[in-house]
Amino acid sequence: MTHIITETEQESTILVGIITLEQKEKKSQEYLEELHFLAETAGLDVRTTFSQKISNINPKTYIGSGKVQEILNYVIEHSIQVIVFDDELSPSQLRNLEREFKCKIIDRTNLILDIFAQRAQTAHAKVQVELAQYQYLLPRLTRMWTHLERQKGGIGLRGPGETEIETDRRVIRDKISLLKKQLKKIDVQKTTQRKNRGNMIRVALIGYTNVGKSTIMNLISKSDVFAENKLFATLDTTVRKVVIDNLPFLLSDTVGFIRKLPTHLIESFKSTLDEVREADLLLHVADISHPQFEDHIAVVNQTIADIGAAEKPMIQIFNKTDAFTHIEKDEDDLTPKERENISLEEFKSMYFAQKTPCIFMSAKTKDNIETFRETVYEKVKEMHAIRYPYNNFLY
Repeated sequence: MTHIITETEQESTILVGIITLEQKEKKSQEYLEELHFLAETAGLDVRTTFSQKISNINPKTYIGSGKVQEILNYVIEHSIQVIVFDDELSPSQLRNLEREFKCKIIDRTNLILDIFAQRAQTAHAKVQVELAQYQYLLPRLTRMWTHLERQKGGIGLRGPGETEIETDRRVIRDKISLLKKQLKKIDVQKTTQRKNRGNMIRVALIGYTNVGKSTIMNLISKSDVFAENKLFATLDTTVRKVVIDNLPFLLSDTVGFIRKLPTHLIESFKSTLDEVREADLLLHVADISHPQFEDHIAVVNQTIADIGAAEKPMIQIFNKTDAFTHIEKDEDDLTPKERENISLEEFKSMYFAQKTPCIFMSAKTKDNIETFRETVYEKVKEMHAIRYPYNNFLY
C-alpha cells in the first residue's frame, strides 16, 4: 500500500553542498545554513549536513563516488527520506542519485519552488508558481513520474506532477503555453491598475527574504500584511496608500530575493518585479543582525541591476537593530574587533553606510521609526514637487 505523506509529517532530511575554488569553505557553509533555513521553512526535518571539496562537479552524481558511499551509509543507518542538494541538478544527475540512494532527491531550485507553492495565496501568485514548476518539471518528466508512482506528495512534489497523464511532454508544453497567456492577461491588468493609481509617488520595499519588509509595511501603513520569521513569507506584491503629514504615496511590499534564485521564478514573477521597475523610490531593507547582511545587500543590488532598476533613487534601511549583538570591550582588550562588538555609531561611519542614504531602525520595537518616516517623507515630498508641481498644496 502506497504511503501518502501528509502536511503534518516531517520527512527526515540531510543537506549536501560542495566546496570549490570559486565557492570557498566559508561561503559553502553560509549557503548550507541558508539551505537549512529553506528546508525548515518547507517543513523538512534536517538531521545533518554533508559537504565535499571538489575541483570539478561530477556530471553523473554531482559529488564524488566516495562521498556518495558515505552519504548512502548514513541514509541507510538513519532511514533518511529526503536528500537536498544546494545547487540545481541536471535531470541525469537526479536520476543517477535516486538510483544510488533509493530515496527522494531534491535540489535547491525544487525546494524553493515547493516553498513558493505552499505560500502562494492569490490566483496571480498561484499561476506564477505553477508556471515556474512546469518549466522546472519539463526536462525531468521521466524521473518525476517514476518517483511519483512509488510515493505521492511530500516536499518537492507539490502541485504539478501529481495528476497522472500531465507528465506527457506535449501536455506540459500546452500547459506552459496556457499559463504564459494567463500571466500576460494578468500583467496587462496589473499595468492598467498601476496607471490608474493617480498622481502619487510609488515607493517599493525591496530586500533579501526575511529582513522585515512586511513588518515595516504593517508599521507605516497600519495594514495587516502577513509577516513571519520564515523565508518567502510574502509572495504577492501588496500595495497600500500611505499618508505622512498629509502627503499620500503608494507603498508596495515585494517578494524577497535570495542567493541562487531560480531563473524560472524570475521569469514567472515578472509582473511582481514590474512593481520595482516602475517604482519612483526604492527602500532597500537589510537585516543588520544577520552575519552575511553585506552579501545579502550585494545579491539584491545585482538582482535590481539585472531587471534594469539600478539607477532608481534608493534609501538603505538597516532593520533589526534590536537583534544586533553588541559586546562592550575593555580599553585594555587588544583582541581584534568582531562584528558583534561594533557599535551602531561605528556602523554608520563604515563604507557601506556612506554609499547611499541609510537609516538604522527596528520595525519590531519601533526604534528610530520617526527618523524612517521623516526621511521617506522628505524624499517623497521632493519627488512629488518635481513630478506634480500643481499638487503641492497637499503639504
